Amino acid sequence: MSKRTPEPTNPPRERAFLVGVEVYQSKNLLTLEDSLAELTLLADTAGLDVCGETTQKLDRPNAETFIGSGKVEEIKALAEETLAQVVLFDSELSPRHQRELERLLAPVRVLDRTALILDIFAQHARTAEGILQVQLAQYEYFLPRLTGQWTHLARQAGGRAGGVGLRGPGETQLEIDRREIRQKIAHLKQELEKVRAHRMRYRAQRKRNKIPTVALVGYTNAGKSTLLNRITKADVYAANQLFATLDPTTRRVELPGGYGMLLTDTVGFIQKLPTTLVAAFRATLEEISEADLLLHVVDISHPNAMAQFQSVQKTLEEIGATHIPAITALNKVDRLADPQQAAEIATQFPHSIALSATKGIGLPELLTLMRQELYETYVPINLWLPYQQGQLISLIHESGQVERIEHGRGGVQIQGRVPGRLVAQLREFEKSKPSAVPEEEEIVDDTVDF
Repeated sequence: MSKRTPEPTNPPRERAFLVGVEVYQSKNLLTLEDSLAELTLLADTAGLDVCGETTQKLDRPNAETFIGSGKVEEIKALAEETLAQVVLFDSELSPRHQRELERLLAPVRVLDRTALILDIFAQHARTAEGILQVQLAQYEYFLPRLTGQWTHLARQAGGRAGGVGLRGPGETQLEIDRREIRQKIAHLKQELEKVRAHRMRYRAQRKRNKIPTVALVGYTNAGKSTLLNRITKADVYAANQLFATLDPTTRRVELPGGYGMLLTDTVGFIQKLPTTLVAAFRATLEEISEADLLLHVVDISHPNAMAQFQSVQKTLEEIGATHIPAITALNKVDRLADPQQAAEIATQFPHSIALSATKGIGLPELLTLMRQELYETYVPINLWLPYQQGQLISLIHESGQVERIEHGRGGVQIQGRVPGRLVAQLREFEKSKPSAVPEEEEIVDDTVDF
């Protein structure tokens, strides 16, 4: 009796046809070809098989279909020829563009880059916090894209229903769907505010314990989780795919000389990162903006390493984290054909060190450099601190070098130097200095020598 081969239980992968568009004077860090290659990796991560691609260069997007009408007909024919089930655009489509394209390309589905990334995030979210953040981003993305597919249904509370003054056309199913989604968005935002408050309490506790925090940032698949595992001997999930991990993970690290720090892994960045994701992941991204030091991991073996570095820097600027001291970790040096290239490439990146998270190359030097940045590198300060910030005033005395202090009405003016890890906590007080001190106010001038 012959044995039957078991049937696969996984659903078959859908076929996707890619469309890349380059708009004149658009400020993309990657070329059209490189961006499509990245979209191919995203599609594979989401579970799609790419069966073809096409590109178009435009002076400006078409008002109705984003691309030209002739290109739409070409894509429809190519999708039928390649048996594609999905047409995937490498740009974010407006609700109007998406509706028109879906109508013209039916029955093939139309997705844009943002929807694809949201789908990947939904697949990889594991914790309750991650799921909440992804759901919020999805609802905010799909709300303006709801179509009138339910308008054939009778209007609610219409005709003779209701009392005096309440009769009328009522609501369509579409309006009901929109209201329900808005209610869900409001509920998710409330839940995420609780998460945000919870994280703020943890960060405050860490600061009270005087344990500096280092945030791992970088382009997706640069090797952040692998580096965290190597340094801390943790077991955080790491895979050679885009957005393998979404949820932040924090581990304690012992530095040379008996010093300690907390290392936090964060979500990877990508060019054209959807704004809905940046907003939804605010609680997570605050782990970056509140860190004492950033460890920016770059895949040095990637042909677009500099463009990926600049993309991350752009996102850091959007979330207000560029003022935090940073070290650039040039990862995957073991993949270079000539290891001597590492020194030459390192000159292109600020404050960098070459290493390999998988091979352990350069890790002792990295730990030493982080200790120097956190505990030995001092930054000049000139702050106005209200007396209510007594804890910060004490922290500056304990950890820094106070060169001049003036007690005035409502607060103190402090000049001196503090470890770089304290810059993030003190930055807001640079802008709080009063424009002038009243002449009748008594000033006490103390000079503190260390």
